[in-house]
Amino acid sequence: MTYSSRPSGPETGPLAAARAADQRAPDDRGAPAVPDPRPDPAAPAAADAGLPGTAAATATAASATAGTATAGTATAGTATAAAGTATVAAPPDGERAASGPVRISSPPKPRKERDPFFDNAKYFAILLVVSGHSIANLQNVPMAKGLYIFIYMFHMPLFIVITGYFSRNWTFSPGKARKLITNVGVPYVVFEVAYSLYDWLAGRHDLEISLLSPYYLTWFLCALFLWRLSTPVWQQIRWPLAVAMGFALLSYMSDLGSTFDIHRVFGLLPFYVLGLKLRPEHFELLKRPIARPIGAAVLAVGLACSYLVMKHMSVRWIFWKDPHFMLGVGDFKGTLMRLAMFACATVLVAAFLTLIPRKRYWFTALGATTLYCYLLHGFVTRLLNFTGWWGADWMHTPGGVVAVLCGAVVVGTFLCSPPVRRAMSWALEPKMTWVFTPLRRPSRG
Repeated sequence: MTYSSRPSGPETGPLAAARAADQRAPDDRGAPAVPDPRPDPAAPAAADAGLPGTAAATATAASATAGTATAGTATAGTATAAAGTATVAAPPDGERAASGPVRISSPPKPRKERDPFFDNAKYFAILLVVSGHSIANLQNVPMAKGLYIFIYMFHMPLFIVITGYFSRNWTFSPGKARKLITNVGVPYVVFEVAYSLYDWLAGRHDLEISLLSPYYLTWFLCALFLWRLSTPVWQQIRWPLAVAMGFALLSYMSDLGSTFDIHRVFGLLPFYVLGLKLRPEHFELLKRPIARPIGAAVLAVGLACSYLVMKHMSVRWIFWKDPHFMLGVGDFKGTLMRLAMFACATVLVAAFLTLIPRKRYWFTALGATTLYCYLLHGFVTRLLNFTGWWGADWMHTPGGVVAVLCGAVVVGTFLCSPPVRRAMSWALEPKMTWVFTPLRRPSRG
């Protein structure tokens, strides 16, 4: 280092800076803050992308060793360094600053709120499911039959598209695999056994429990389990929707048997894959104000068409479970019919979503528990079937159909309510951490 040899003028060098600091006022009033190379635990982390707490100390040490800087220049240089990095104030007298780098944990990410649009959609969709099952035994009334065909054309495709959309990020990670088992696999086993016992106790003479042949509405859980497992495959295929459609159309050309209701698993697969390919911007198109009257018009036309075709088509088409030969048609005609049904169902799903409220309402939270309603309402509809209530004359009138639909809305809403969820969460959302072990990985041989 080089110091000036002239006796007059301001003294320079590190010693001069130290003397100037010693001569400052005892209370430090008016003195500039002196960066301390030892980080203060209470100081925020450095703003640079390097190790937190170390960039400011390096810059301060560099400015303190400038050989020709005066006390004012040293202060200015330190301030300049502080402009780019975080600094810490000098510790109070008699108190020693902690040494070592400062590590401040980042705040937890805020939990992403549920979009009320999709919860509203699921709430109204489950009301369609309950209503469709409620009027299934009233189809001798033309009003009920036309409405039944209309509902069944798109109510399950609607659920499946939304399910596929929320399965886009599904992987074979341990957490998601365990949730698939507890929230889909276990409820399937529980309700397959429960419905079989319920059916037997209600009057059937033979007790039949088979996990390979889904009973009544449990087929959806079986299909959902298989669809979720296939998600990573569809996410890596160049044209997943075309491939899924090919599987669906081919599945109806032969008898695949009733195991796992496999015709429905393959037949409705394109709707699940469609949901996988959708993005938020696609739903934003359906939320535009201009889409609402268009959607209402499409649904009105679809309902009218259902009444026009109800005398010319078998309702077994809308169950999506029978191969062509069981419907009395050849493969060519049956394939054209299936393609038309896929197109109609997709259009009706989009039209229905245009009418869904965007904001949060009293029923929005109920949309998060629609699986409870789906699996539990069957006990009510089967009870009415076992007890002969569907044979009441007053039900087989237009007024009776309206009354049954109103009752379906009330029952569906109640089965989505918090009391039902608290009472039945052991079966639909069981806590089964004791069943699982850490992920076993194959040893390297």
